[in-house]
Amino acid sequence: MKKAPFKGVVAYPVTPFDNNESIDIPLFKKHVERLVSAGSHGIAPLGSTGVMPYLTDAEKEAMTEATIQQVANRVPILVGVSNLTTEKTVYHSQFAEKAGATAVMISPMSYWKLTDDEIVKHYDTVASKISIPIMAYNNPATAGVDMSPALLKRLLQIPNVTMIKESTGDIQRMHYLRKELGEEVTFFNGSNPLALAAFSAGATGWCTAAANLIPELNIALYDAVQENDLDQARRLFYKQVDLLKFIVAKGLPRAIKTGLDLLGIDGGGFKSPLKPLTENETSELDGILSAIKSEIYQY
Repeated sequence: MKKAPFKGVVAYPVTPFDNNESIDIPLFKKHVERLVSAGSHGIAPLGSTGVMPYLTDAEKEAMTEATIQQVANRVPILVGVSNLTTEKTVYHSQFAEKAGATAVMISPMSYWKLTDDEIVKHYDTVASKISIPIMAYNNPATAGVDMSPALLKRLLQIPNVTMIKESTGDIQRMHYLRKELGEEVTFFNGSNPLALAAFSAGATGWCTAAANLIPELNIALYDAVQENDLDQARRLFYKQVDLLKFIVAKGLPRAIKTGLDLLGIDGGGFKSPLKPLTENETSELDGILSAIKSEIYQY
């Protein structure tokens, strides 16, 4: 198996903004510390939850450095570096490596529809410019590109493309990857409502923003899977599935920040055009979190 420095629950912190829509770095570091202290197996700044495409180069660099400083080598760090151009993706990948990131995550963001050959060349070029591992991130809902299992198989031929994050919500993709590539593939689930099914399909880990709100349940689910306790895994999954569906349906940055506020933790503000959840949505989320809280110590 190719080198894959991650496993388990890889947590995605939010990017908190102040009233001037500038990043609140001290608050961000507090969020990172919460995730590490809760037992997350890895930290992944600058993902969808962290609204990476909305940030300037300087903001991305500040977030990368703040994460590495706060984590202080306690768990591995996966930095999102996706960009429309290969040149910018190389730039951010090299910055992340130099700053001390464990690996980078790349999604082939697209305005014009990219061909498979263009995508392979994009990854191959970035890979040739860095020495740390790369996670190929397939999320057509945000990137505008759906990488087929056959294309992902091609990407894995690139030496330091060692991991796949599959976020289409199609569990058959994961079964295909395991069946066709066997132990050669290390894939991670990025579709929260599929957490249990993905582990059953052989996922090495779960990349999730839910750890900001329910880290105990997320980690306990992973532990139950590792212990081959399917009954316990099912019970734990059912406790959290309503929240997992909600945060995806309402948008991760909005839902997670509102959830943090409901838990008494400052989630920080937004960068326009994103706005908080509506009053009705907040009330619904409050009910979901309250139901989870009443059961969280029963497992």
